[in-house]
Amino acid sequence: MKESRLDEERLLRLVARGDADAFDELYRRNAPWLAVRLRRRCPDDGIVAEVLQDTFVTVWRAAGSFSDLHPRGSAAGWLWTIAARRLVDALRRQARRPEVPTDDLPAVSTPAAEDEALSATVGHEVGAALSRLAPELQDVIRSMVLDGLTVRETSILLGVPEGTVKRRARQARQSLREALG
Repeated sequence: MKESRLDEERLLRLVARGDADAFDELYRRNAPWLAVRLRRRCPDDGIVAEVLQDTFVTVWRAAGSFSDLHPRGSAAGWLWTIAARRLVDALRRQARRPEVPTDDLPAVSTPAAEDEALSATVGHEVGAALSRLAPELQDVIRSMVLDGLTVRETSILLGVPEGTVKRRARQARQSLREALG
């Protein structure tokens, strides 16, 4: 690559044309922060590695659609949207797998990293109120608050319409007000 500091959007255009060096550079710049954000949502390193690989396979195959779908959007946002959707898919697949009997193993429960962070930063009462929310409301709060996604990005991540995201966010805020009020 002649230019050492190409912006991500330019790199994506080059990747769309099959430029392997541009793909390597895009991966080098973005895989570390994507892995960190994925680990915030999933403590399983195996799933995170699988999702990261799936994300970049998708980027390689679909880089040409970036400029069509996101003419003024950020490449980082597009990459995170792909990664977040792949994570949701991986977690759904994992949830459908039959449980392996673990009668001989002691039960160990490890809270998700994001739950620990929420408890530490927002206090016990708020953390407890959040944990009492329905799972679909928790998913919206995690996406919009912890991950900083927009309504549209959350809609894409969770695979639900934007109106549903807005309704769930409103329900979550109302439930939290009532629980803390």
